[in-house]
Amino acid sequence: MTAIHGDRVRLRPIGAADRARVREILAAPEVARWWGEPESETEGVYAVEDGFVCYAIEYDGAVVGLIQSSEELDPQYRHAGIDIAVHPDFHGRGIGTAAIRALARHLFAQGHHRLTIDPAAANETAIRVYTKVGFRPVGVLRVYERGSDGSWHDGLLMDLLAGELA
Repeated sequence: MTAIHGDRVRLRPIGAADRARVREILAAPEVARWWGEPESETEGVYAVEDGFVCYAIEYDGAVVGLIQSSEELDPQYRHAGIDIAVHPDFHGRGIGTAAIRALARHLFAQGHHRLTIDPAAANETAIRVYTKVGFRPVGVLRVYERGSDGSWHDGLLMDLLAGELA
């Protein structure tokens, strides 16, 4: 895997040296609200699986977030999903938008025709960012994910087709 360069950001493969910073990012209340318990989530980003890649998002040389893609490798359904977390100190600066655009361009160049993302239906900020990049709502995923309080919450399935990237 090589680094992906985008406008204002660099995405590079996540590594063991990033563990403390990733834990810090995922533990921030504004992120943990949507991602869940940082301890259980932190280890998952280092998984080695076909079609799954996690990148550290670098901005001005500092790791400010992470972005991952998971690919459906079956040729009949080939597409990729994206997930992202940015430390709240860097919210509102367009960093998440730049990271999503960079990864989307990379995935489309790799032959994917469609990308998906599935934020919590209540995560209005994330939905605004994804819409800005060109993702469109597909439908509500009812009682989709369990929150840290144990209750189930809806998700919003969004997709982006090649040629729709804004």
